[in-house]
Amino acid sequence: MSPDLLSNEGRAVPPVPAWQAPTDIERGLYEAKTRGDWAAYFDVLATANLYHAMSRTRADSRTGCVSYTPTYWGPHSGTKMLAFLTDGMLPAPVPDPIFFQDDLGELARNWPQDDEWLAINPGSPCEAFFPATAAHRMAWRRHADRMTYPRRNELRTLWAGGPLHGPVAHGLACGALLCMNNASLWNAMGWHGTGYVRERKRLKEWWGISSREEWLSAMEALLDGRMSSPFWGLVLGVRSVLARDFGGRVEVDHWRQVTSRVIRSGGPETDTLPGGGTALRSGSETEAQVAGAQRLIGRITRYEARFRADGLLAEGGFVHGVEAWDYGRASKMARWGLGARYCDLPEAEQAVLRAGRLSGINYRSWEDFSAAYILGRCLHFDEEEFGDWYGEMLDAHRILTTDPNSPWLNIPFKQ
Repeated sequence: MSPDLLSNEGRAVPPVPAWQAPTDIERGLYEAKTRGDWAAYFDVLATANLYHAMSRTRADSRTGCVSYTPTYWGPHSGTKMLAFLTDGMLPAPVPDPIFFQDDLGELARNWPQDDEWLAINPGSPCEAFFPATAAHRMAWRRHADRMTYPRRNELRTLWAGGPLHGPVAHGLACGALLCMNNASLWNAMGWHGTGYVRERKRLKEWWGISSREEWLSAMEALLDGRMSSPFWGLVLGVRSVLARDFGGRVEVDHWRQVTSRVIRSGGPETDTLPGGGTALRSGSETEAQVAGAQRLIGRITRYEARFRADGLLAEGGFVHGVEAWDYGRASKMARWGLGARYCDLPEAEQAVLRAGRLSGINYRSWEDFSAAYILGRCLHFDEEEFGDWYGEMLDAHRILTTDPNSPWLNIPFKQ
C-alpha cells in the first residue's frame, strides 16, 4: 500500500473521491482544465448554454432586454468579473434573481467592457477566469464558429442534482422526447431552460401564455388530455373498443364502418358550444364529420405503417390514443412554467408527478407511450410530409430505446 494512503497511526485512509461533474459540459471543462488545455476548454464552452444572473425587476421592466452586471470579484484584487454558469451549475429557481441564457458566440459579439473579465462557474472545480479584450474575444469567436451550437438530438443527463430513479424521474422522463430534440437535460427538475426572458417569450408565442392563470389553464388541459383534438380520441377510441371486443387486430374497413355508424348515431344531433350550450347539428354537418373521420383513419393507418417500418411500432401494433402527446408536453409545461416563474418548484414537481401517473395508467410501456406521443405530434404538425416533425422524434425514440444511459432503459414505466 502506498504510504500516502496511511494516516499517522498507520490506518488506511480512503482516497478522496473524484469530483462528480453534473453534466457532460462540466466534465469536459474540468478535464480540459486539469490538462491545462485551454483550447479544449473553450471548445467545450462554445457548445454550452451560459447563464448570467439578473434582477427580475429589471428584466420585467425592460421586456426582452438583458443586462450584464459584474457579480464576482476575481482572484486578482480589483478585477471585475462577469460570472456565467453552465446549466449543470445553476441553482434551483427562485423568484428573484432570474437567469438569462447566452452563448460564447454572443458574448464575443456583445461583451460590454474590455476591463471586465469572464468568470466561468466560479467556486467550482471547473472554474476559470479569462480576460475579455477585443483580441481575446476574437479567439472566443473562432472557437464558437467551429463548434456546433445549439446542440440538437442528444441525450443529456444531470448526474448530480437531478433525480435518476423514482416517481419524479419517471414523470420527467415522459418529457424526454422533447428534451432530446433540444439537447436539454431530461431530469433537470430545477428548470431554467432558455432563461427567464426566453422561456416567457416561448410560452407566449407558442402557447398564448402570458400569465400564471393562463399557464394553470394550459397545464390542466394537458393533464386532462384535452389539448389534443377530441376527434382524434373518438376515432382511435372506436378502434380500441373493437380490438378489445374482438381480441386483437381490427381491419381498416371494419374500423371505418363502425366509426361512421358511431358518428351518425351519436345520440341527439347537437354539438356542445364553448359556453356550455348546444346547437342543432344538420345532416350535412354530420356527413362532413363522417368524411373527416374517414380521412383521419387514412392518415393514421399510413403513419402507423411508417412507424412499423421504422421500428416505432411492432408488427401488427397500433396506437390506442394520443393522450401521451398531452402528458409528455405536460411534463415539459411544468418546467417551462417554472422557468418563466409562473409557478414554484414544488408546484412544478407535483405537475410532473401527475404527468407520470397518468402516462402509467394509460399506456403499457415506454415504447407504447412514445408511438402515441409521436402520432399526436405528427397529426398536428407533419401533414404526412415525414419531415423534421417526424424525423426528429424518430431519432429521439431510437436513442431513448437503445442508449444505456437512457431513462427509458433504467426507469420502469409502471411505477
